[in-house]
Amino acid sequence: MNAYDTLPDGVTDVFGAEATAESAYGLLTVDVPAGSWVPALETARTDLGCTYFDWLSAVDEPGSGFRVCAHVVALGGGRVRRLLVRTTVPHDAPVLPTAVGVYAGAAWHERETHEMFGVVFEGHPNPAHLLLPDGFEGHPLRKDFVLAARVAKAWPGAKEPGESEHGGPRRRQMLPPGVPDPNEWGPLKGLLPAPPARTLTAIAAAVLLTPALAACGSDEPADLVIYSGRNENLVQ
Repeated sequence: MNAYDTLPDGVTDVFGAEATAESAYGLLTVDVPAGSWVPALETARTDLGCTYFDWLSAVDEPGSGFRVCAHVVALGGGRVRRLLVRTTVPHDAPVLPTAVGVYAGAAWHERETHEMFGVVFEGHPNPAHLLLPDGFEGHPLRKDFVLAARVAKAWPGAKEPGESEHGGPRRRQMLPPGVPDPNEWGPLKGLLPAPPARTLTAIAAAVLLTPALAACGSDEPADLVIYSGRNENLVQ
């Protein structure tokens, strides 16, 4: 019997005392400490027969760190046995040893993961940019990365309930990760009223007003009255 067939129950015998495992939807997942990352991949390749490397990436988990995942597969005997090996590194020290010595195909995946999340893979043979241009600042797939385009203009698509002409109750607004309050960051900083009084028309008026302020050399809108297009929506 292959060691793969002893999992998830025998995970500590195969991957060590600190490893945990679960199986769901035909996928076996093993979590190991960061210090056991490379040994776990070696075990997957050598002992479990997972010689096919599929992909490596990460997920930014707020409050936990970056969860780095590698999906590998064992082929043979008329079966496809899939394994997801995961570990977590802290946000303030996202460092792991490279897996290139175990799976050569991980090289490009680690470069992409470094660009998108900022995870450093020590010992990588060529940690150059893969997708982003030289000089790009930040890591776009981090939850704290500011999506400037979404701050500068309204998101396309159907309007929210309460903002369209059809009426209906307005839903409580929430800012998704990566999108700060427009009154605290970006071209609308300081131009909007407090959130309870903020309307879509007020935001649109502030967007139109911003170039005028720049032309006047003024960044202090306190004395200006913004006309939103409706008599009932005057914002000062």
